[in-house]
Amino acid sequence: MAWLAVVAMLVAGAMLLFRAFPGALQSPGDWAWLVGGGAWVALVSAGILRAGPIQWAEKARHIAIWAGIVGILAVGLTFRDELAAIGQRVRGEFSSSYPVASGPRELVVTQDENGGFFVMGRVNDQPVRFLVDTGASDTVLSPEDAKRVGIDVGSLHFDRQAETANGLGYGAGATVDSLQVGAIRFDKMPVTVNQAALRNSLLGMSFLTRLESFHFTGRKLYLKARD
Repeated sequence: MAWLAVVAMLVAGAMLLFRAFPGALQSPGDWAWLVGGGAWVALVSAGILRAGPIQWAEKARHIAIWAGIVGILAVGLTFRDELAAIGQRVRGEFSSSYPVASGPRELVVTQDENGGFFVMGRVNDQPVRFLVDTGASDTVLSPEDAKRVGIDVGSLHFDRQAETANGLGYGAGATVDSLQVGAIRFDKMPVTVNQAALRNSLLGMSFLTRLESFHFTGRKLYLKARD
């Protein structure tokens, strides 16, 4: 009788679903899926009944656990975009070098504990950690980063003079195939390769002025790309 009651509940539930979603079953494949699922449920439930006395309390506990798992998966699937955004924000707070998308064309960079704004970018599809420097007119690669992204540093002519915090420095002009920060990407980007070693490559005004806007608000740097 219990088995018949369960089957009757399943049939009633299927009928309610048909009324709630008319036209959901249209093709022969849809009906085959329904019949096959019903046969599978009947087979499994009959096997459970033949197994002997059922510990209903234990079965109810198992059903509740699986229902909870299915519910959590359903919520995660429904709100996957929001959860991904939360994960990016958490990573942005604990690893300030990673920019977080705050809009379709806007990135947010969090200030680190020493007051600098560092951002992970990609040059020629290779990761490069930049210090955002509004006082630098060029985007400057350290010799180590330049070599790693495929620039032949030995063939460069370091004939560009620049005043730095450590005195007069020299650099060489070069062009990289691409420079990307988050979803913001520029192709055939001119850069300067520094002759002396640098602690970090610099993301200077040659990059920032290509944006629609950039501004600082508290511990945040907002970068907005052009349309």
